[in-house]
Parts: sequence; C-alpha cells; structure tokens
Amino acid sequence: MPAGDGSRIPGRNEREAGFTLLEILVVVAILGLLIGLVAPAALRQLGGARVSVARQSVERLSSVLDLYKLDVGGYPTTEEGLGALVQKPVGAVNWNGPYLKGDQIPLDPWNHPYLYHSPSSRSGHEFDICSRGPAAQSGEPAQDTLICNP
Repeated sequence: MPAGDGSRIPGRNEREAGFTLLEILVVVAILGLLIGLVAPAALRQLGGARVSVARQSVERLSSVLDLYKLDVGGYPTTEEGLGALVQKPVGAVNWNGPYLKGDQIPLDPWNHPYLYHSPSSRSGHEFDICSRGPAAQSGEPAQDTLICNP
C-alpha cells in the first residue's frame, strides 16, 4: 500500500466512490410510490377536518346567537344577518355586543360566508345557520351538502 495522505479508503477504487444513476432512480421511484400512496389519505383527512371545523363553527355561532337573543329579545332578522353580532342593528335595544371578536363576520373553512335565515325554514328551529360545505358554488347550494345547526 503506498504511503499517502489517508484520503483514499483501502479496498475501494475510484469507480465505487458515488451512487450510480440506477441507485438514484430506484430511490426516486420508491419516494414517488410512497407519496402516491400517502398524499390521497392526507388530503382526505384535510377534507374531513374542514367539515369538522365547519360543524364546530356553526355550533359556536348558534351559541352566540342565543346570547344575542337573551340580550335583545329575539334573533337577528335575515336582513340583519350575522352582521348584527358585530355591529348594533338599528332599533336593537339592550344590544350588548359586539358578540364576535374583530369587526368582520367569520367565513367557513372554504372561505365562504355562512348562510343565515331567521325565521327558520326547518321545523323545530328558530333560525338556520349553515355552511355550504366542500361543494360550495355561487348559486343556491344543494340541501344535502349544507352543514347546518342541529
């Protein structure tokens, strides 16, 4: 063995010093397969999380509307909408708001405004507050995609 500076590894020649193109391609293919299998499951979880957040937000807004009713004596009209929780409506006596933080009405997880109707079009409810859900379109949403107050 020749005397040297120690930079060479004994038993390996210069041709074995790096990865071959085939080894790199195998690793890239394996990573591609893993991403292909994991990404759809992760996206499904994200979609499910948005639906869960929308349900929780609808319930929270329903509770805030109940507080509004205790103070004012009734729920905001459809024309007043959820804006009545942020700014005092004309003629509202005993308004004790704002009932929501900030000066804007919250949006659903898909960045669309919540739908609010009072009185409710459903029996057994005094008001309707709904998110259009993941299939939100600019037109009138289908009833089966709405996420509404229970």
